[in-house]
Amino acid sequence: MQKRSQKRQGSLSSHSLKIVAVTGGVSSGKTTVCRILNQLGAKVISADELVHKLLTPQNPVGQQVIALLGREIVEEEQLDRSKIAKKVFGNPPLLMALEKILHPAVRAKLAEEIQKEKSCGEVPLLVVEIPLLFEGGFASGYDAIVTVVADEEVSQARYTASTGYPPEEYKQRMARQMDPFEKALKADYVITNNGSLQELYEATAKLYNQLTT
Repeated sequence: MQKRSQKRQGSLSSHSLKIVAVTGGVSSGKTTVCRILNQLGAKVISADELVHKLLTPQNPVGQQVIALLGREIVEEEQLDRSKIAKKVFGNPPLLMALEKILHPAVRAKLAEEIQKEKSCGEVPLLVVEIPLLFEGGFASGYDAIVTVVADEEVSQARYTASTGYPPEEYKQRMARQMDPFEKALKADYVITNNGSLQELYEATAKLYNQLTT
């Protein structure tokens, strides 16, 4: 685990609560890092989970997405994210239109969730997992940014093993993201995840100690 720079300006934090963003490429291990941080005592907010809550036919955001992509993305009263992905990946204008709906809504929901945690003051560290942190314009205001990186062949193998999708699917998803090592250059801390789960745990525990002391 590498530390790259000092505390950022314009922090969202309040009193002793430190707010940290975690990002990285597809199947780099960012979710596992967040899970470990949670086990160690941090509160974790997942941008992907917020998107999942927004993407329902009853939610105004979900209704806008249905209007954009069609009723065929609805499956058993839920918006099927795999169907959404098939429609927008490889169609940049449609993807941009979708992001214009989702990103402001996620940004507002994140601000709401962060404010709740600031009011509670029950944990020393709030971790926000945002895959498209830089691409979506979510990067301002954090005490620190952590990028999780892994070699491309490692991430691709993990993605294929966990999803059953072909390598082309991994490449399509990565094509809409900033290069992971460019993300690393923009981060305050970098965790390299090419090894074992134990190695990742040790690197993450070291990071947690640095962020909370």
